Amino acid sequence: MPAVPLSAVIITFNEEANIGRCLGALAGLADEVVVVDSGSTDRTVAICQEHGARVVVHPFAGYVAQKNFATAQARHNHVLQLDADEVLTEALRGEIRRVLAGWQHAGYSLPRLTNYCGHWVRHGGWYPDRKLRLYDRRLGAWQGQLLHERYEVQPGRTVGQLQADLLHYSYPTIESHVQQLNKFTTIGAEELAARGKRAGALQLWLKPVWKFWHLYLVRGGWLDGSAGLSIAALSAWGVFLKYAKLRVLTRKPATA
Repeated sequence: MPAVPLSAVIITFNEEANIGRCLGALAGLADEVVVVDSGSTDRTVAICQEHGARVVVHPFAGYVAQKNFATAQARHNHVLQLDADEVLTEALRGEIRRVLAGWQHAGYSLPRLTNYCGHWVRHGGWYPDRKLRLYDRRLGAWQGQLLHERYEVQPGRTVGQLQADLLHYSYPTIESHVQQLNKFTTIGAEELAARGKRAGALQLWLKPVWKFWHLYLVRGGWLDGSAGLSIAALSAWGVFLKYAKLRVLTRKPATA
């Protein structure tokens, strides 16, 4: 049987630093590349067009809705969804070709290896960080709330596992990690507030301490040296920020 055709789908916003590397690794693998951009003001769209991608401009509707919209723009039912800061290795390209030549599951998960300030992180719970990114769109959909979107296949459907790494260039600097933490903790606090959650004083103290202890000691973050220490410390700080912001969001207004 001939290989099934593949659509690669990416959502972007001001990703000129990353998108060229992502698109370059897709060359010769995907039958089409669709980029759904939410109004970039840098060279993202121009770079995508230079690489032959089809660009669709669509206002950002939240990660779940945006990724479902992007999946719907594909011409083919078999979809590889990537983030702009992710890159296929040659080994992973080969695995995907073999899957396309004999598709068996509703979707396939990929192990993701993250580069943190120039260091490949293999401990602290950051690896293999499996993500379901290769799927038959007829058999599942993106699910979740404001954060932590995930692709879920229909009940009873099976998911295969690929073994080669998907490279994730997430944090080139400490500053980029801090900026993302500030953004995502705001969204996370809003999500918790929408679910009726509240933050007590014990959560503000104990949850960050547990986060650091769990990532750095229990999950072996210390094995990644200074990168592991930074990840554990900033992740703990992020937990504090999320619950501190939740506390402000759900605080009862003062009475006169």
